[in-house]
Amino acid sequence: MENGAAQPVIVAIDGPSGTGKSSTSKAVAAQLGLAYLDTGAQYRAITWWMVTNGIDIDDPSAIAAVAGKPEIVSGTDPNAPTITVDGTDVSAPIRTQEVTSKVSAVSAVPEVRARITELQRSIAAGAEHGIVVEGRDIGTTVLPDADLKIFLTASPEARAARRSGELKGADLHSTREALLKRDAADSSRKTSPLAKADDAVEVDTTDLTLAQVIECVVTLVEEKRAGK
Repeated sequence: MENGAAQPVIVAIDGPSGTGKSSTSKAVAAQLGLAYLDTGAQYRAITWWMVTNGIDIDDPSAIAAVAGKPEIVSGTDPNAPTITVDGTDVSAPIRTQEVTSKVSAVSAVPEVRARITELQRSIAAGAEHGIVVEGRDIGTTVLPDADLKIFLTASPEARAARRSGELKGADLHSTREALLKRDAADSSRKTSPLAKADDAVEVDTTDLTLAQVIECVVTLVEEKRAGK
């Protein structure tokens, strides 16, 4: 099949953290010439802005009142994704423990989700060759009509091991506890919880290498494209 004739394909990849979601999504997008969007980074960005501006994270109404203020711009090149808030590059500061510990609370506020969801939909709609969008509620809420939905899972132990490998000096036990706590918060929130869409393909990454997960997802996307 000639690439020129390939239909733009929208791929939603959801799942909890530590499943290899970001690495997989970026690699698949790069390999297939698709754009890439890390929706988690957008929630981290708005959380960073709230923290930086002294907004009370424990007060949902305070968060809701300013949810429309920060200007968040996501660069969708899978080889060099970028994210800025009000023109400032925040790709490093949004990964701090402070932001990580507060992102679930900020993400649970309906006004924040409405704002970011709208942003995500406009980015997906503007991706002329197609896009891989990764997050927690993409297949269920953000892009329910995505061409292909994938839900990545892995055992808590495997996820904690991967995560503590990413977080320098993190100990495994506390990382696992933090992951499970975030899962519980994200799965139980009222507004677009972390959930597997009925029509999503589940891929358990526990015993797979990253290369195997990427290969699996690329195959799923190519099959979807061929069947269009």
